[in-house]
Amino acid sequence: MAKIIVIGAGVVGLGCASYLQRDGHALTIIDRVEPGRSTSYGNAGGIANTFVMPLAMPGLMKKYFKYLIDPEGPVSVRWSYVPQLVPFLWKFFRNCRPERVKHCTEALAAFMPPAYEAWEPLFKDAGLMPLVRHGGGLWLYKDDDALMHDWPFWQGRRDSGLDFIRLNDDELRQSEPHVSRDWKAGIIEPDWHSVANPYDVSAGLAAQLRQRGATFLEEEVLDFEKGPGGVMAVVTNKGRHTADSILICAGAWSHKLAAKLGSAVPLESQRGYHVTLPNAGLETRHLLVVGSAKIAISTLNVGVRIVGASAFPGVDAPADWRQSKMVLAWGKRVLPGLNTEGMTEWFGERPLTPDSLPVMGRSPHFKNVYYAFGHSHMGLTTGGITGRLMAELITHDKPRIDLSPFRIDRDY
Repeated sequence: MAKIIVIGAGVVGLGCASYLQRDGHALTIIDRVEPGRSTSYGNAGGIANTFVMPLAMPGLMKKYFKYLIDPEGPVSVRWSYVPQLVPFLWKFFRNCRPERVKHCTEALAAFMPPAYEAWEPLFKDAGLMPLVRHGGGLWLYKDDDALMHDWPFWQGRRDSGLDFIRLNDDELRQSEPHVSRDWKAGIIEPDWHSVANPYDVSAGLAAQLRQRGATFLEEEVLDFEKGPGGVMAVVTNKGRHTADSILICAGAWSHKLAAKLGSAVPLESQRGYHVTLPNAGLETRHLLVVGSAKIAISTLNVGVRIVGASAFPGVDAPADWRQSKMVLAWGKRVLPGLNTEGMTEWFGERPLTPDSLPVMGRSPHFKNVYYAFGHSHMGLTTGGITGRLMAELITHDKPRIDLSPFRIDRDY
C-alpha cells in the first residue's frame, strides 16, 4: 500500500482518488476549497462520452474572430491579457490543421467512450445511482442548412464509430415541446448520460472516500520538497505532508504546480459561466446543446441550468457578469417560457490545452509524480475514466490504453 497525495478535490481528482483507494492505497486529498466547490460545482451535469472531437477545428479561428466582435458572441477575451494569450492562441491555431485534428480525435476516441462505464462502479459504491439520468443529449440547430454547416463535426463522430440520430422539425417538437419553434433540426446522442446535480456527485464521492479512510485537507499547495528519490513532500500554507507518490489534478491551476517540477504546460482557463433558475416553470427532457452559441441547458434538482461562454481573462481574473447575462439571453431564445425569478450566477475556470487533450501520465523528471488535468469542459465526463487509467498506471504501470498522446512533455 502506497501513501499518495492527490492535489485537487474537483471531480477529476475525486475520480482518481476513488480508484486509487479501491487499489488499497492511503489517500490524502488537498485543495484550497472543499471538495467539488470549485470548477466542478457548476457544469451542466453531462457525461458526454462521445464528445471526441477537439475544440481546435479547421476554420474555427475565423469563427472566433467573428465571435469576438459580436457583443452576444460566446467567446470573449480581456484585451489587457492578449499579449500573454498569444503563444497559446498560436498553438491552438496550429492544432486546427486536418492532420492534427485527426491525431487528437483518435486519441480522444481511444479515451472517452468508456466514460460512463468507468463511473458506474464508483457511483454504485457511493450511492449516487439515483442521480443518474439516461435521456441522452440533444443538439439544436436553426434548420437543416445550419446542421449541414456543422456536418464535418458529425462526420468525425461517425468516422470514430460513434452513432447519433438526426431529428426533423416534427421529431424535435415531440422530443422537447418547450423548445422555441425557431429551432427546426436536431441530433440526439443516445449514449450520453447526465446527473441531477454535479456538486452532489463530488460531495458523494468525497463522503465515500472519507468513510473508507481518506484524509481531506483544505490547504493551498505552495511548493514541493525534492530529493534523490523524487518528490519527498508537499508544502502548503499550513504545513508539510510526505507521500510515496503525488498526483496533480488541480485543474486550471495545475500548470503552476507543474512548473515547480520542471514541466512547462501551455494551459489556459477557458472560463465558463452559468445561471441557474430554481423557479424556471418548465423542464427539459434531455441535456440540450446549442453549438452555435456554445451553451448547454439541463434540468437539475436545483432548477434549470444554462451553461456557456468561452472567456479568456486569465485564471483568477475578476468576474465579468455580462457573460452570464449573455448565457441567459441565449437560454431564453431556446426556451422562451423560462421564469428567471430567484436566478443565481456563477463562473468556473475550465483548464484548456491547445490540442484539447488532457495531460495524463508520469512526470518526465520525477518518477513518483503524476499528472491528470486539462480536461476543459469535460471534467465530469472524464473524471471516472481518468481515475481508472491513472490507478492502472500508478498501481500496475499498465494502463489499458496508450497514454503517450497525453504526456505532459508532448508537442502541443
